[in-house]
Amino acid sequence: MKIQTKKVIRKAHRYLGIFLGIQFLLWTISGLYFSWTDIDRIHGDQYLADHIPTTTFDSLLSPTDIVGDAMIQSIELRIINRKPYYWIDEKALYNAENGELKPEINRKDAIGIAQNYLMAGLVINDVIRITSVGKHHEYRGRPLPAYVISYKHPDNLKAYISAKDGSFQRVRHRSWRWFDFLWMTHTMDYQGRDDFNTLLLRAFSLLGLTTVLSGFVLWFISSPTLRNIKSTKR
Repeated sequence: MKIQTKKVIRKAHRYLGIFLGIQFLLWTISGLYFSWTDIDRIHGDQYLADHIPTTTFDSLLSPTDIVGDAMIQSIELRIINRKPYYWIDEKALYNAENGELKPEINRKDAIGIAQNYLMAGLVINDVIRITSVGKHHEYRGRPLPAYVISYKHPDNLKAYISAKDGSFQRVRHRSWRWFDFLWMTHTMDYQGRDDFNTLLLRAFSLLGLTTVLSGFVLWFISSPTLRNIKSTKR
């Protein structure tokens, strides 16, 4: 192979390595973190209660008594502040004892729901109601409005409760936030973090493949062992 061609391959490999090196490092660090962490702990299972209290009720209304002749597609029974509610067709919450519509849960309801799902002994620091979040927010993609219950905890623990239907949505903590940040660097989705098919990721993957292949080519054209084998054959 001509010397000039070897120089071009060598220079391309070198500059590609410099250009891609930081992203390769981020892929490696994030991959190590993912493989060395317990995903259940990342999800926050260690903060959940061992069991959720069960409650029995008598003389509940039939859902058809509440909505009349309307066709019901789905129904769930929710316990909110020790009272039963029907969540009907994923859009309306009704008291299962008197049929009253509950447009939204309140702050006290949210605290009670969180207490049912989380381990005992947590001290509340603050409770706020949110109506919107950004693309990088830890509660992105979940039902809004919602209540955020912050706890006095070393891991900056937060619980999220949907205000519309009273469902316990997520628990977030420091380790999960590190995971989320590294996931963003791994997928290279710097707009919303969750897209694994970004053009940037595809481009860097192809460039990474090119860098690896150019390294093999360099070894092939520069290896003294191969040159000796070729000389011996001649």
